[in-house]
Amino acid sequence: MNQTLLSSPLQGFTDYKFRNAFHHFFGGIDTFYSPYIRLNGKLVIKNSYQKDLLPENNSTLTVIPQIISNDVDEFLFVSKYVESLGYKELNWNLGCPYPMVTKRGMGSGLISDAEKINSILHKVHNESDIIVSMKMRMGYENPEEILDVLPILDKYPLKNIAIHARIGKQLYKGGTDLEAFQKCLDHSKHKMYYNGDITSVAAFKKLQERFSTIDHWMIGRGLIADPFLPSMIKADTTTYPKNRFEIFHEFHDRIFEEYDAALSGPTPIKMKMLGFWEYFSKSFSNPQKTFKKIKKASNVKAYGIAVEEIFKGAKRNS
Repeated sequence: MNQTLLSSPLQGFTDYKFRNAFHHFFGGIDTFYSPYIRLNGKLVIKNSYQKDLLPENNSTLTVIPQIISNDVDEFLFVSKYVESLGYKELNWNLGCPYPMVTKRGMGSGLISDAEKINSILHKVHNESDIIVSMKMRMGYENPEEILDVLPILDKYPLKNIAIHARIGKQLYKGGTDLEAFQKCLDHSKHKMYYNGDITSVAAFKKLQERFSTIDHWMIGRGLIADPFLPSMIKADTTTYPKNRFEIFHEFHDRIFEEYDAALSGPTPIKMKMLGFWEYFSKSFSNPQKTFKKIKKASNVKAYGIAVEEIFKGAKRNS
């Protein structure tokens, strides 16, 4: 069975700059999901969202736009917008676990409101040609919440449902609940994608054995922590390329340059790269020490020196 690998969207990380660089240096991802569009009650698409979805910024990639909303007018507005850019599918985020989203009844905070989900899907399927797919957790408070929603989702011609096998209030803590994910498979006629804790080739293989009917796998944080992971899964190998850290270094420099050019001032670029290094550091032999080195860099020059030291050490030891 052919395995399709998808990049799960991560707000603040997987925008078009990252996606293009990732695709160029590592490959292995068949489809990228863009970080969600959020409107906040105004029917206006922010510039950053527009840039992220422009076809010319994604010319070598397969990208699916995503929306986070609990408002049908917003949904229809965004679906028309993405269709005007040539996209045929819009993914609806019912997975985001962050309290500032869930408290407003969006992301995984919407899963317990089956009626609202039904009314939005009903109107969207009646008034739009957009193909809808879903990205969900199994609930916010408990993994039973999704079981009340799945029969409603079965009424609509959804392309697929991608499920992160956690509940919202876990955020990313604690393990995935594979029993609860199996229940979702048993209670839906839709095509299911699996998401959650694909952090190594070995972890992927275990999941593959457990869920033999799944052939679409979504990788989120694991893909930033180890950018070689998707291509290694595809090649069915646990061996890294000999020039692993040379490639990683080039990739780092590419995204640093692009974000540095786009962000104004030294603080935003430092915060941006610090976010990435929380994940990148996991690829190095001493993640805590690596991240500490980056954290201590007080300006861009010090940051550059820290990065050089980290990669030099890694290349020497690999």
